[in-house]
Amino acid sequence: MSSQIIREQLSRPSPEVAADLLGWTLTHVTGEGAVTVQLTEVEAYDGGTDPASHAYRGVTPRNAVMFGRAGRLYVYLSYGLHWCSNVVCGPEGQASAVLLRAGRVVDGVELARHRRGDRVLDRALARGPACLSRALGIVGSDDGADLLSGEALRLMPATSRMSYSTGPRVGVRRGASRPWRCWVTDDDTVSSYRRSPRAEPPG
Repeated sequence: MSSQIIREQLSRPSPEVAADLLGWTLTHVTGEGAVTVQLTEVEAYDGGTDPASHAYRGVTPRNAVMFGRAGRLYVYLSYGLHWCSNVVCGPEGQASAVLLRAGRVVDGVELARHRRGDRVLDRALARGPACLSRALGIVGSDDGADLLSGEALRLMPATSRMSYSTGPRVGVRRGASRPWRCWVTDDDTVSSYRRSPRAEPPG
């Protein structure tokens, strides 16, 4: 499948794209080697229509990548500690992105374990958005990378459709009840659900 076709698939609003990303693989090649993660859990954020999105109030230097063309990587620092990775979606100029919440390391397991710690189980190497980015070696300087035509970072479609479940998003206060978190059903790499104690009630 050509990068143009893949980019067209991603050029839809993130709530439509999210489930389609399950089973896709993301590879990062660095000086240490290559790690590939198969995505098992994702979460959609939809720009100006979504109060939980970084782009809800418009473009800033931090979120500018979200307003670019689909298929780029949006990386942000969470709580000043952890890098989190997103796939930019939607039409150019309309910020939309899918947070990569968890995955299974399918290549480069030893390098991922070196980054995450010797005692971390295989199923937990990329469980949670911060752990996924760390296992892949993704940092702030990777923000804006083209995932469809670059050499160091490469996003590839799944070969088959995954059976998945949906539910509310994790750790957000506003818009938490939107069922925009998608995960591979019964997969042991999926992160635990934690509702924000400050989340607004449904409705």
